[in-house]
Amino acid sequence: MSSSAAVTDDQFATPTLDAESSGILQFVSSHGGYAYVRMATLAATGDSRAAEAAHEMAWEQLHSGPWHSVLPVWRDAYSMACLLVARFHCRDGEYKEALRVLDMGLIMGGMLLRGDLDSAIQIISAKSRGGGGEREGGKWRLVEDGEFSKAEVLRVLPVKSLTGKLVAKRSGLSLEGFLRDHFLAGSPVIISDGMAHWPASRKWNDVDYLRRVAGDRTVPVEVNTPSFFLPSQVRTYHSFDFVAAYTFAKEIT
Repeated sequence: MSSSAAVTDDQFATPTLDAESSGILQFVSSHGGYAYVRMATLAATGDSRAAEAAHEMAWEQLHSGPWHSVLPVWRDAYSMACLLVARFHCRDGEYKEALRVLDMGLIMGGMLLRGDLDSAIQIISAKSRGGGGEREGGKWRLVEDGEFSKAEVLRVLPVKSLTGKLVAKRSGLSLEGFLRDHFLAGSPVIISDGMAHWPASRKWNDVDYLRRVAGDRTVPVEVNTPSFFLPSQVRTYHSFDFVAAYTFAKEIT
C-alpha cells in the first residue's frame, strides 16, 4: 500500500468509528498507548504505514497476556485499526486483503465497532464479487445428487449392527400423518424431501456459489488435537481453503 494518498469517503462509511474515535484514543492514551494514538491519528489523515503500525501495536496488546486480562479498550483499538487498514486496501483494489483484515476485527476486536465492520464487509464483499450477486448454477457440489450406495453403507457399519426391520420412507409427510402413523405407533420413518424447499439445500451445496459469496472470508476453526490432555487449537482460515482442505482433501486455486 502507498502511504501518501488520503482516504476517501466513497469506500465504506464508519459512523460509529467517526463518533467514537476520539473517546477510544483518549482511553488508549490514558493506559499508556501514546504510540498507538499517534499512529492512528496519522492513519486517519491518509498515512497507510501508520495504519499498519497501529494495527500491529493493537495486535501485540491483544497477545500481551491471557485473553481475559486484555483491557477491553485494546479490543476496540484493534477493531479501529482494522477499519483504517481495510480502507487503504479497499482504495487500492485489494478487496481480499481488506476482507481478511475486517474479519480479523470481528474475530479479535471488541463489540463497539462491530456494526461498522459488518457494514464494511458487506460493501467490500460485493466489490470483491465484481457485482456478480449471489447467483447459483455451478456444477461442483459438496454432496452429489442421488441415493447413497447401500453396499458402501454396509461396508462401513459394524457387523450385525442392522436389524431386519424395514423403515418406511415417505415424502411430504404432514405433521398429523407423522403423529398418527408413526409417533403414536412407535414406528420409525424416513422423511424425504423435508428440506427440499430450503434455499440453503441448493446454495450451500454449490461450491461455486460458496466461493463467490464467502470464498475470501476469514473464519476461526477449532482444530482438535489427537491427545485428550492437550487443548484444542483455534486457527483462522479462508473459508474456501478450509472447504478444500477438509472436505475435498486437496488444494484448490
